[in-house]
Amino acid sequence: MSDLLYSEEEEALRSAVRDLLTDHCDPAGVVARTETDAPHDLALWKLLATDMGLAGLLVPEAQGGQGASHREVAVVLEELGRAVAPVPYLSSAVVATEALLECGDAELLERLASGRAVGILAVGLHRAPGTAFSVVRLENGRLHGQLTGIADLAAADVVLVPAEDGGLYAVEATDATVTPQTSLDLTRPLATVTLDGAPGRRVGDSAPAVHRALRSAAGLLASEQLGVADWALTETVRYLKDRKQFNRAVGGFQALKHRLAQVWLEVVNLRAAARSSADALATGEDIEVAVAVAQAYASPVAVRAVEEALQLHAGIGMTWEHPTHLYLKRAKADSIAYGTAGAHRTTLAGLVDLQAP
Repeated sequence: MSDLLYSEEEEALRSAVRDLLTDHCDPAGVVARTETDAPHDLALWKLLATDMGLAGLLVPEAQGGQGASHREVAVVLEELGRAVAPVPYLSSAVVATEALLECGDAELLERLASGRAVGILAVGLHRAPGTAFSVVRLENGRLHGQLTGIADLAAADVVLVPAEDGGLYAVEATDATVTPQTSLDLTRPLATVTLDGAPGRRVGDSAPAVHRALRSAAGLLASEQLGVADWALTETVRYLKDRKQFNRAVGGFQALKHRLAQVWLEVVNLRAAARSSADALATGEDIEVAVAVAQAYASPVAVRAVEEALQLHAGIGMTWEHPTHLYLKRAKADSIAYGTAGAHRTTLAGLVDLQAP
């Protein structure tokens, strides 16, 4: 039986990341950044990726990384979710890195692990593990085509592009055209990449690389959703303790206590599912089942937690200046990222041979 409790090292990592985000990623700053043409906080990304070395947690030490596991990455994602940090951590340090680990490309892994480059896998954010994904044409050694719905593409230095010949190609971002798309989540913007005869270097086979990348992304996304939900619960409890009506704290009303208790219970269960998923990815045991369980549960809980926060904050929660809308948009966007809860329930039914009547 795996120990899903946080180790001392994981708690120390959490503390360091939270302190950094407290100093450099305040809610007002995130809201202000969404109103600019530069949605990604690259200065914060440098602090996380290069100064703290978090971009290389999944990469072995022999290849320039930290040689940690998915459990440590999950802790980082919890804190990034709690701050809705506008950095391409999930996209580069997890998705692109896992694809390259499957391919075994040491050069690109070292670039990503050191934080010198941001890598993005050109597969739509909505694609679930094990499902078909779009590819581009390969003509005379050059890549042609268009791929849409790619998260954090605007921050990319290297784009990993699946081609029709079954290969995965590394394309320098300067050789591609990136067009922003309208995104619900302003802290994780989407974009379209267009290739018109772009040169690319084959790094491996696309099918196993994409599957591994999306499976890890789905499993670790639950930890980000846990961070979002936990922020919503913590901030709502704090607000209801301070907000007074009829000369008493609003949080003392029984109806609100019941609503908060239900959210608390769901967040506790989400923590167990997210930890189980991260541990399965780290140990290699029952990965498919653990990931499907985590994502089948995580999405509705995160959305519900932030919706409750929005309502229980009343009028102030509806304002642009208050950060609740950032968390609601992140929770909604995450609910369709790397497969919906329904898609993962269907996958889980097949894995455990428990089909619907």
